[in-house]
Amino acid sequence: MTTNTPPTGTSVAARMDRLPITPLHMLITAVIGIGLFFDLYEVFLSGTLSTVLQKQFHIGGNGLTLLLSSAFLGMFLGSIVIGRIADRFGRRRAFLLSLGIYSAFTLLAAFSPDAWFLVLCRFLAGFGIGAGLPVADAYLGDLLPAAKRGLYTAIAYTVGFVGVPAGGFLGHWLVPLHPLGIAGWRWLFVFGAIGAVLIVAMQSRLPESPRWLSAAGRDAEADAIVTRFERSASERGITLAEPSPTTPPTGRGAQVAELFQRPYAGRTWMMLIFHFLQSWGYYGFGTLVPLVLVARGYDVVTGLGFLGVIFIGYPIGSALSLPIIERTERKYLIIGSAVAMSVFGLVFGASRSEAAILILGFCYTATSNIFSNAFHVYQAEIFPTRLRGTASAGTYSISRLSSGLLPFILVPILHHFGSTWMFVAVAVAMVIAALDIVVGGPHTTGRTLTEVNSTGAQGSGDEPRVREETGNSA
Repeated sequence: MTTNTPPTGTSVAARMDRLPITPLHMLITAVIGIGLFFDLYEVFLSGTLSTVLQKQFHIGGNGLTLLLSSAFLGMFLGSIVIGRIADRFGRRRAFLLSLGIYSAFTLLAAFSPDAWFLVLCRFLAGFGIGAGLPVADAYLGDLLPAAKRGLYTAIAYTVGFVGVPAGGFLGHWLVPLHPLGIAGWRWLFVFGAIGAVLIVAMQSRLPESPRWLSAAGRDAEADAIVTRFERSASERGITLAEPSPTTPPTGRGAQVAELFQRPYAGRTWMMLIFHFLQSWGYYGFGTLVPLVLVARGYDVVTGLGFLGVIFIGYPIGSALSLPIIERTERKYLIIGSAVAMSVFGLVFGASRSEAAILILGFCYTATSNIFSNAFHVYQAEIFPTRLRGTASAGTYSISRLSSGLLPFILVPILHHFGSTWMFVAVAVAMVIAALDIVVGGPHTTGRTLTEVNSTGAQGSGDEPRVREETGNSA
């Protein structure tokens, strides 16, 4: 039997699980994707501008590593704080707060009189945008149906990752210029700030997560938003299946301490270890490859041109994930792409010809975004609604801390031992990250959030132990 009017008392989770992709889902995916564009533009701006600012402010040594690290250290703190806000005050509000803080301080960064003011602005802009990705993951995970959750999250990231080569090519074009008498590198910050303000205005049309509203006890608001989704389906002539009567209501109330107790502790520690290590391969490459190119004798402008070509791999890799992210178990996709990144990185580190640098750099970034899309979907699937924002952003924050520490570890290896040994260190980290998922990762592809979170969180996570969406532990 099919119906568009659910029985009285049907849980919000059951009503959301039966939805197809609607025009409202598509709107949300598009707006979040454009928001991610500026988030990822900002994340990779440090690498794009590192050699330029090194010359602009005559900094080197610890000053350069601090400049490279400042945004990531801000992201570490911001991810923890704003991720918790996402569970306490709502996903949409947290995402808007994230972009608002970023926009203000990245605009101030454009007017930096010296390196220390720039470091402070980068830190505060990083605080704002630190939770942008994991909050977007939690928001999309809440709203998208199980069969399309990976695909549409990957679509949003494909839009977002256009921001990475955009930063590289804008840097290549603007850095030699002085539009309106202002140094070109300053315009890169202005571009990011103005774009973020436009996204804040666009997001006024986005609904709050009904799963989160239900978890917060705001049932009338949750019902109204789910009804809006159901109406969007009806307007396309879709008759909805009856909601599953066995899907439990979303649990209410949560303490952060739950993440370190059964049944969640295994998944929490797995993701903390994973995020500390994955940033070595993901952000380590994007942030430090400009320094690798300079160390090999390429001037700043040529290096930025190379960077733009290599960074095209980010949106292309993200697009390549679209046909496979729902056909391949995400756990295995993360593992396979992590190992491939290790191989491409090792060969890139040993390469000397321009063609090899461009081809291998492109292959590395393309593979890294299959990896990235898979784990961004994954981290929002393996925790229950009431803790999804806190868990996703809290564990992901470790990658920001790790990224902030990387210049202090990898830059000395690069300078003293060369790029080959730097990429050996990266490869070792990525292999350990893959083994971490092998040991502790549950299967999620094609399963509803209720199914994923109604299974044990220890080991593979595939043995039923607890109905996590209800908040009752066994």
